[in-house]
Amino acid sequence: MSELLLELFSEEIPARMQKRAADDLQRLVCEGLKKADLEFDNATAYATPRRLTLVIDGLPEKQPDVKDERKGPQVGAPEQALKGFLGSLADLTLDDCEQRDVKGKTFYFAVIDKKGKPTGDVLKEVIDTAMVNMAGSWPKSMRWGSNTIRWARPLHSILCLLDGAVIAVELGPLEASDSSNGHRFLSPEPFGVSDFADYKSKLLTNKVMLDAIERREKIQVDAEALAKAEGLSVKINEGLLDEVAGLVEWPVTLMGDIDAEFMDVPPEVLIAAMRGHQKYFSTLDKDGNLASKFIVVSNMESDDGGKAIVAGNERVLRARLSDTKFFWDQDRQQGLEARLPKLAGVVFHARLGSVLEKVERLTALAGALSAQIPDAQVDKVERAAKLCKADLVTGMVGELPELQGLMGRYYALETGESPAVADAIADHYSPAGPADACPSKPTSIAVALADKIDTLVGFFAIDEKPTGSKDPFALRRAALGVIRLIIENNLRLSLGKVFAETVADYMNQDNADIQAGMTTNGDATTGLDAWHMPDLLAFFADRLKVHLKEKGVRHDLIDAVFALGEDDLVRVLSRVDALGDFIASDDGANLLVAYKRAANILKIEEKKDGRSYDQEPDGERKAEQDEEAALLAALLTVQTDVGKHLESEDFSAAMSEMAKLRGPLDAFFDEVTVNSDDKETRQYRLQLLSKIRSVMGAVADFSKVEG
Repeated sequence: MSELLLELFSEEIPARMQKRAADDLQRLVCEGLKKADLEFDNATAYATPRRLTLVIDGLPEKQPDVKDERKGPQVGAPEQALKGFLGSLADLTLDDCEQRDVKGKTFYFAVIDKKGKPTGDVLKEVIDTAMVNMAGSWPKSMRWGSNTIRWARPLHSILCLLDGAVIAVELGPLEASDSSNGHRFLSPEPFGVSDFADYKSKLLTNKVMLDAIERREKIQVDAEALAKAEGLSVKINEGLLDEVAGLVEWPVTLMGDIDAEFMDVPPEVLIAAMRGHQKYFSTLDKDGNLASKFIVVSNMESDDGGKAIVAGNERVLRARLSDTKFFWDQDRQQGLEARLPKLAGVVFHARLGSVLEKVERLTALAGALSAQIPDAQVDKVERAAKLCKADLVTGMVGELPELQGLMGRYYALETGESPAVADAIADHYSPAGPADACPSKPTSIAVALADKIDTLVGFFAIDEKPTGSKDPFALRRAALGVIRLIIENNLRLSLGKVFAETVADYMNQDNADIQAGMTTNGDATTGLDAWHMPDLLAFFADRLKVHLKEKGVRHDLIDAVFALGEDDLVRVLSRVDALGDFIASDDGANLLVAYKRAANILKIEEKKDGRSYDQEPDGERKAEQDEEAALLAALLTVQTDVGKHLESEDFSAAMSEMAKLRGPLDAFFDEVTVNSDDKETRQYRLQLLSKIRSVMGAVADFSKVEG
């Protein structure tokens, strides 16, 4: 079995592109091998800033031999047909063909033995094709010199070996060889390679760590050791760790100092500036506070132990933090409220108005929501909603957009706002993802809910909904945020009513695009029209399924509850939990079968008769069979008891009441013929089936339940 080694050596590839590029290279080559019937044991791709490497083990020496059978015309067919068949067979004649009987007729068959090509010959075509396809797949690419090919950065060389022998692949002016290069500065001379083990070993000798995971681990271990020596710890950011590992081939971790004059700037600002602009790691003291040390990862070794490198980075950081401190000092000279008029010049969306208009809607909606959030004080909620977007026009957020909300909190506290208001300003973007903490303070909950619901209703109203994998306005994330805020804080509110209140706020601003999507009965509180509202509720149902998937909650049970028009998410979950327990029981499973049997019979008969049988069965009518009377009595009793339990939201008790239907239902279906020859009897029995559907349908739409 053979080993393929391929390396594409170039100028520095941006860190964000490396993993995808390595994966694409592996995928394209492996797909080509499979199409060529070349099996292999395993394939592994690597990426450094200057090279993409692929190694494939277990390749055969050649393609497998195959037989190709082709059916020709019938013996005795016209000469023209025979010539056409032979023309497709290269050097074969009719004498070389077999004659076989097929359904009483004799046909010519050509059997062509195809010898497999040597793997090396096939690899050239496969890799050439893969490289050409990859050249057009970069998110951003460039041409250089007189070359017509494109790559992320200029390519310098190609290494391609099969068991030590060069495969003469080509890309533009480049032809493969058996040599590679080491570190750009520490060991730039080329060296020969015989196989992957030799390649990796020589790279290491020439100051290149090939595996990104190994580089990542080394950076973390060395950084933690440096920090520990100073009595500190490293604030590890996983995304930054991955990025830095993609910036260096030979990681050298060093520690520098932050000037004391910058330490009065909020720590989040310093961390963001060092991480975002300089790719530095921050350090923390034993109390978890930001320390005046930073860690930089260099791609160089130096004779002075890195002193010159550290000094250079300290100078750069000093300049960067000088700008940051300037913004911090300048922003505090003006309060958040004074900045609100500037929000009129910031567009939220071309069809949904400015950010100032959004703030006006948020203030109204958050105030309305506060009545349904325990311990929420409407004055604090409205104040926080009014100020929550003001930091968007500060110099600091303009420089570091990821600090929006957080800077608003600092500036609010500077001007004497209450901690509850300041915290709500910082928290109102949360939760921004599954791993993000969910606000739990009343003021924060109200503003965060209002912000996300305003966004969702607005974009749905103008028909800017997510489609497939596209969600440019992060509406899925916003919906999941609303779900988490409601569920984790056990909030009792009707989504439909909240949506209507939100639309009313849009309507009060005379937004023409929103009005175009509303019903035209003159009622400003109409809410989304008959097309949009179901879409938005269905969207929430889908997001709830995603949210509950990890907990093993069945999606069909969520559909069964949402189908009732239920829009109180806390009540939805209570119903779903009770329904899941019920369906898992013997009584529940049997009742589900009975329900579907009744529903199927009704569907067929109602379609055939062109009418519905949802009228109440005649209670005064004397039943022909005891099973009919027993079923009606049980349905009436259960209907009353279930209604009481639903009203008190004791859904488990409601399910238990329905279990009492199992015996009467089993007896009815065992002993009673629904489609009686007597017209009135048949009608009565179909009405009984409809009664089964309506009584059980008060708890959930069992037609949505699978199984």
